[in-house]
Amino acid sequence: MKDVLRELKELKPASVEDPTIDNTPDETTHPNESDDDTDDEGGDLGEDLSPEEMKIAESAIIVVSDTLTAIKELIRFITGLLRPSKPADNDNKSVDSLEGLLRLCKEIGIQIDELGACLYPPQEIPALKLGADKISDNVREIQAEIRKFEECSHDSLFQACECLATSLTKMKTELDLSETRTKMQNLAVSS
Repeated sequence: MKDVLRELKELKPASVEDPTIDNTPDETTHPNESDDDTDDEGGDLGEDLSPEEMKIAESAIIVVSDTLTAIKELIRFITGLLRPSKPADNDNKSVDSLEGLLRLCKEIGIQIDELGACLYPPQEIPALKLGADKISDNVREIQAEIRKFEECSHDSLFQACECLATSLTKMKTELDLSETRTKMQNLAVSS
């Protein structure tokens, strides 16, 4: 997830270019440079985002950051569970819950990877919405699993999960707005 966050922070808005300037590559300027060399140099192929795409990317950066915070809080919570010794009766329940939490965290990690991939132009709005919904579902399941551990404090974890839920809602709103704008533009063009 940290890699996805780092990559998303490297996304940049498309530069506004002067249409009167010819920006086509001149082969005489860089005779020894192949197309592959220029792609490796900056890695900027397809990374320039329109202002609308940049808004979506910025909301996704917040989601990924909040996800990392929630996962860190979950790790703190689990570490707290492992410190005190528990009665043997709860061991099976605890193991099942911990395995469930691990599964949910893995699913969130997969969704974060897919979310990051969908943000490169052209952005895949339906896939982004689906990923946000899956992450929301997983967060609710994590909260349900955590409630089973009544003897442990989980306030900071729940607060991190609520913060993540809020940022997911904001991202979904941004995605809905983008989808609406696209539909409106298509209507205007077809009229």
